[in-house]
Amino acid sequence: MKSALVTGSARRIGRQIALDLAADGWDVGVHCNASTSEAEEVVGLISRMGRKAVMVQGNLADPAVPERLVVEASKALGGLSCLINNASVFEPDVVGSITQASWGQHLDINLRAPVFLSQAFARQLAGGETGNIISIIDQRVWKLTPKFFSYTASKSALWTATRTLAQALAPRIRVNAIGPGPALPSVRMDEDEFAKQSRLTLLERATSPAEISAAVKFILSQPALTGQMIVLDGGQHLVWRTADVTEVKE
Repeated sequence: MKSALVTGSARRIGRQIALDLAADGWDVGVHCNASTSEAEEVVGLISRMGRKAVMVQGNLADPAVPERLVVEASKALGGLSCLINNASVFEPDVVGSITQASWGQHLDINLRAPVFLSQAFARQLAGGETGNIISIIDQRVWKLTPKFFSYTASKSALWTATRTLAQALAPRIRVNAIGPGPALPSVRMDEDEFAKQSRLTLLERATSPAEISAAVKFILSQPALTGQMIVLDGGQHLVWRTADVTEVKE
């Protein structure tokens, strides 16, 4: 059984992952929150590849949504063998500006949702089947900075959850992560700012969504790999002055 639920797969990196999995013979649950037209387009593209696809919609900040998404996708696709935790929120704050709302939003979407999606995924996995959970995290969990405080805290906790889930769900389910660096401009960046950020990595380049998707397929192909994170950041986590502490608007 090759069927995956990819959260946040209507746009950007999630879209690339969903389409590449379909091209590799996977049926895909395409999750979105507000981007319904884009999600329907992805479903159509996958269907034209001859694979099953279903759109599942919901706000991951709602505690009831993660389990419902898994149930809906599993029912439509005849079970799930892979969960890709891709959806996230990425908003700037520092210690002095944290609000209860921004802290809660980051923890709800970037940590609580992936954990309870993983729980629901494990419950629906048929007896005798094996599965995979892959979370898209961030290189900055290896290169901490005081900027994006709530985001970094939530992603760091997800990295811890990735390893403890790998312990808890073995041997039937492998749990891994990918830590991208610069991949696409944020909504706060223009192309020049993104190019500057990319040049500040060791390799002086960004990581493409296709390269992140290729890493997903690599993880799926490696049956001995669990509890690991592949960092695709051009060496950004090794640079002592990264874009996080320069005048790049992220």
